[in-house]
Amino acid sequence: MTIKSAVKRTALSLAGIALSTGALAAPTTYNIDSAHTYPAFEADHLGGVSLWRGKINSTSGTVTLDKAASTGSVDVSMDLKTIDFGHQGLNDHAQTPDIFDTAQFPTARYTGRLSKFSNGMPTEIVGELSMHGQTHPVTLSVERFLCKQHPMAGREVCGADAVATIDRSQWGINIGEGLFNMGVTLRIGIEAIAAEE
Repeated sequence: MTIKSAVKRTALSLAGIALSTGALAAPTTYNIDSAHTYPAFEADHLGGVSLWRGKINSTSGTVTLDKAASTGSVDVSMDLKTIDFGHQGLNDHAQTPDIFDTAQFPTARYTGRLSKFSNGMPTEIVGELSMHGQTHPVTLSVERFLCKQHPMAGREVCGADAVATIDRSQWGINIGEGLFNMGVTLRIGIEAIAAEE
């Protein structure tokens, strides 16, 4: 074997290793399972008299996760026309310009990067919430995160529960200001299944 052919073979071997390592390290994309993903919230009623709880019934989006590199991202779109307080009158009112104005702003969207990994799993999501025509930073604390084989889909599924408290007036949703507490607790429960290759 000549020196030239040996160098060529070594270069090809190294290239193959690099390609295979890159393939192994490539992040996995997971599609949000809308049947098991319901962002929820808690909002004050009458300055501490009670808490109104509700959820959003239609979501879509993706999660990416690179376990080896401890990186990832999340992108969740929420159809605000499906907001559900468990009270039809309030559901209808939420659609009006008094609150979400869904004729003009039908969706809310959260995008962020997975952060502060511990034992291969994120404990925080640093991102932005776009809603009511405005975008502001929101950091979610990840209280639960688990990936495992889905028994029916035959692919990996990841689930998480992430929470944050926001001031809704920052997004121009200030109905009841002075009478109601503007703080709203967001809790995004999510399941996402690995995309088919």
